[in-house]
Order: sequence, then structure tokens, then C-alpha cells
Amino acid sequence: MPTAGDQAGRGDHRGLLITFEGPEGSGKTTLIKAIAAHLAAKGEDPLILREPGGTEIGERIRNILLDTASEGMSAETELLLMVASRAQLVREKIEVALEAGMIILCDRFADASVAYQGFGRGLGEKQVQELNRFALGDVEPDLTFLCLLPPREGQKRLNRDTSDRLDRESVEFHQRVYEGYQAMAVSGILRFKVIDATETPIEMLDRALGHLKKLDHGLLKYL
Repeated sequence: MPTAGDQAGRGDHRGLLITFEGPEGSGKTTLIKAIAAHLAAKGEDPLILREPGGTEIGERIRNILLDTASEGMSAETELLLMVASRAQLVREKIEVALEAGMIILCDRFADASVAYQGFGRGLGEKQVQELNRFALGDVEPDLTFLCLLPPREGQKRLNRDTSDRLDRESVEFHQRVYEGYQAMAVSGILRFKVIDATETPIEMLDRALGHLKKLDHGLLKYL
């Protein structure tokens, strides 16, 4: 287990950004909590963030994006608001935490816009990636877990009484989102690691920790 001296000496090392992606109901949030608890037991104190949101400004944007009263929102407006929230999160929280040598666990990030607005809304991957580059600057995830779950199964897991504007989209929309994540899974990009979200939370955690242990980064040496 790391000592206080180990913790104090980490400011000289870049932090670690781990993002979690997947369609609705895929168990991302449960997986993040489980990984955070595992890291805490090893003496780490990860920063947990979410998108859209994660900052005071971002949370206000999130409320607009997910409010069912915003059903008339255009696809372009939705994308620009997502990117605006992301830019604020990067500048206000992520860059600072990486500089401080922290582990960051982020519930959705830039890939979500590729899936939801690029594929789901039909705006195209290229358009989304251009805006993402503007919002992210030099920031890129070190590892991205793709929690894949067929959309019809995901919809069964949602609480319709608390579902938001995106949750309530058509099955066809969620199928396109799922196809976007599937495209990432076979893209050959090494940071993408697929987690079968039909498995139990314990099985998902075991698979995620297996990938983390293979990541060559000093902050994970106690896993």
C-alpha cells in the first residue's frame, strides 16, 4: 500500500484519465464506484467526474440538455452544448488534476458525442471530432472502457419515472448510438477496452481491473 511519502512525491508525474462509455443502462456508474472503492482500499483517492457536467457551469448545461422540456432542441445545439460543458470540465478540473498527478474516473467523455451526436443524431464522426479537438486541447484519455449492452436490454434497466430526455429517445436512436460504440470497439484504437455489460457487476469489475493492471502507469503499481 502506498505511504504518505509516496503520495507526496506524485506531483512530478502526470495523472491518469480513465473514461467510461456505453449506452444507457450499461452499468458505467456502478463500475466507476466499484473501481473507486478498489483504488481507495489501495490508498488512492480518485477524482470522479461526469459528462455533461462536472463543474458548476457544466451542471447548468447538463440540466438544459437532459430536461424533458428541451425536446425541441436541434442536433447541432445539443452537440455544441455537450462540447461547451466538456471544454469547461477540461479547463477547470481535468487539466488541473492531471497536473497534480491524480487518477480521474470520468463517466462519459468525448467519445460519447461521437456515439450520441455523431451516430445517434447523424451529424457524422468527422464533425464531432473537430469540435472535440477544440474542446480538449492536449487532453486525451489514457484508457476508455466501452461497456457494451444491446439497447433493448438497456431500456429494460431504466426507471421510466426518472429517465431524462436522452433516455426517452427512440429505440432506433439508441441502436445507432450502440452501433457507434461498436465501431469504436473494432477501431483498433488501443485505449478502448470492451466490457460486456450483460455480465454481473462483479464480473465487469474483474475485467476492468484486469485491463488496469496491464496499463503501464506508476499510479497503478499498487493494484
